[in-house]
This record gives sequence, C-alpha cells and structure tokens, in this order.
Amino acid sequence: MAQPKQLHLTAFMRPVSLHTGAWRYPGAYPDANFNLKHLVSFIQKLEEAKFDAFFMADHLAVLNMPVEALKRSHTVTSFEPFTLLSALAMVTSKIGLAATASTTYDEAYHIARRFASLDHISGGRAAWNIVTTGNPESAKNFNLDEHVEHSERYKRAREFYDVVTGLWDSFADDAFVRDPESGVYVDPEKMHVLNHRGAELKVRGPLNIARPIQGWPVIVQAGQSEPGRQLAAETAEAVFCSPRDLNAAKDLYADIKDRVTAAGRNKDHLKILPAAMIIVGDSVEDAQAKRLKLDSGVHYDSGIASLSIALGTDASGFDPDGPLPEDMPATNASHTARESVERLAKAEGLTVRQLAQRLGGYSGLAFVGTPESIADEMGTWLEEGGCDGFTVVMPFLPQGLNDVADRLVPELQRRGLFRKEYEGTTLREHLGLPRPKNKFFE
Repeated sequence: MAQPKQLHLTAFMRPVSLHTGAWRYPGAYPDANFNLKHLVSFIQKLEEAKFDAFFMADHLAVLNMPVEALKRSHTVTSFEPFTLLSALAMVTSKIGLAATASTTYDEAYHIARRFASLDHISGGRAAWNIVTTGNPESAKNFNLDEHVEHSERYKRAREFYDVVTGLWDSFADDAFVRDPESGVYVDPEKMHVLNHRGAELKVRGPLNIARPIQGWPVIVQAGQSEPGRQLAAETAEAVFCSPRDLNAAKDLYADIKDRVTAAGRNKDHLKILPAAMIIVGDSVEDAQAKRLKLDSGVHYDSGIASLSIALGTDASGFDPDGPLPEDMPATNASHTARESVERLAKAEGLTVRQLAQRLGGYSGLAFVGTPESIADEMGTWLEEGGCDGFTVVMPFLPQGLNDVADRLVPELQRRGLFRKEYEGTTLREHLGLPRPKNKFFE
C-alpha cells in the first residue's frame, strides 16, 4: 500500500512571531526575539514536537517603515543567523536549521563556507534560504546609494547558486585520507578548483572545508514573483510562500511543480510550504477571541496607516469603532486589495479599529480554531494540492508555540498527518530529499 501523505512543518522564527502585536500579548516574552535562553526553549519545544526545521529569516537593515511604526516593532533587533543557529545546534540533535543569506549583498565564497560549516557543526541539518534582498535600505549599508534593480538581483542569484553549489563540491566525499602511516592527509586528485568566471562573479576556489554532510545544505527559496518562481523551480528544494487562500495556493502549487518538471527535476524533490499563523483555542470562539486580543496589541496609529494603504484612501478620519464606510472615495490604487479588506470586514463583522489592527498585525493566511478544526483545514490543503506542509507562524510566545506543539501536533499525529518520531538525523531525511551527487567526482 502507498504511504499516506504527511505534512512537513517548519517554524518561522525570526522574528519569533510575524504579528506586530505579539510582544504585547499577556504572558508573552517582550524580548523573545533577542533572548538566547528563550530561543533555546523554543527550538527544543519544536524538536520535541518533531518539526522539520527552525527557519530564521534575516534583514540587512532596520526595516524601512515610518518611525511611529518602527518604535512599536519587535523586529528592530535580532541575532545574526549563523551565530545563533550554531549555538542552537549545540542544544538540539534532529531539527533542521534554516538560515536566510543574501545573494545581493554577500559573496558566494562566504555563503558557501558558512553553510558548509553549519552543516558539519549540526550533523547535517543546515538549509540555505536564498534571498535577493528587497529592502532598499540595505544598499546603504553596503557601499551603495541605490538598491540593485530587481531583474539584476535575480540574474546574480542564479549564478550565485551555481558558484555556491560548485564550491560545496570542491572535495570528493572521501578526499580526506588522514593516514598517519603514509603521512597523506588529503588526496589532491579528489580536490576540484572551480575557477568560475561569469557575468557577475569571479571565484577561484576550492572551498577550504570538507563537503557538507548532506552533500549540499537544503536549498530554500521564498519568492513568488515570476523570476522567483522560475529560480525556485530550477534550484529550490523547499519553497516558503504566502498564498491568501486555498485556491490561490493550488494555483501556485501547480505552477511551480509544473516548472520543476519542465526544468528536468523530480517534482517530489521540491516541498511547497505556505506560511500560516496558527491560533489554537478550546473552541473556535475562544481562538477567535485570542486573535482579537492579539490584534489589539497593534497600536492604532500604526494600524490605520496599513489600512489606508490597503484601501487606497486615507482612513484616519473614519469612526474607529464603527463599520467601514459604504461611501469611501474612489481609488487609483489596487481594487483587489480594497475588495479583500471589504470582504474581511463583512465576514468577521470588524470595526475600523479592528480592521486596522488586523492589517497592521498579520494579514496573511491564518488557521484559527480548535486542534480538530485546524487539523481538518491543514489536511484539506494537503489532499487538495495546496501544499506539502506549512511554515508555521507562531501568534505569541511561549504560549502560542506550546499550543501548537502540545495540542495541534498530537491531533495531526492521531490522524496520521504528521510524524511521531524522526526517521533520520539530517534535514534532507526529514524532508524526503535525495543527497545531491558531487558535480565533479560522481
């Protein structure tokens, strides 16, 4: 009999919650994003729950937002990913460690060396989230006045991938003889000098570290744009994305999987993992009340700016505690965005204040309900071709994470939708991905 499909679950943990009001939730740790003791407890809880990976995003600048919003944001400060994940590797043994690293503002040799090191330190649990860095403020921290143009960033990213993976293959798996009798430490016949000279990069090599335990760390990609989808199809083994609902997810899933096949790859060797915030309650109403409480942590001044952008008109004059006006001024901005907000307001009976807090907090996909109702939804997404699993966004920590680990995961396990034990030790084994062959020695 065919093995039933199971979900893959990774945890998006930088910031520890994407919700702007998470740090203000009653009982939450306000400093969770920058407190090693807390982060150790989080990753150990996730490993106990058998999550595939701990996924750490990164930014190379303080986010470009108005100062009134910035002063209320818990994203201002965080650890550098490799430093943190190397520390977390020492207090875990199975969970994957995924780090974001930019192809726009870093060098390929640095990236290759850091990920190879993390893979060895962790015993084969590293993953590289390839990003091209969209924040224009980052350019000013790297000797540039203007941000690199979008298409140019993706051209560099594609070449960057080729160079990094080529560097990981600098040595055959058995290149390091280490024979005290003969005095031979490394076989030079099993060392490859890359000598890459391309349009964007010039890298000699070889990498001065043995081939990673996984062959290559797992490749993760997060873009949903046209070039992002194509880069994912050609290179990625996991895709982090943010579809708004199941129908949009199915379209995205089918499109990327078709591109994978067209690129000559096995579509099962790429896992699509939409982001979803999960709020667990004793009842659906209890979970919804938690969501409203969480949203209330978003300051109105910040939220109303987000709502105004979504509506394409200044909402600051609307009655905060009344419904969205029926006669809003016409807009030249996105009609789709406005219609989406109007549908949300009617579906949940939200006031202008609650809408502003929702838009300013976290407006992406969310599963809000009981362990049973959330497991129903997640199972439907898996069965109907909307995902291979989810990148779980915690609502607030520690309790929101504990609810997922202690209440939702057991329900998924009871239904056979999620593993009860790790079957391997590397992230590739968790995700069911093959170990890549060495380009130069196999």
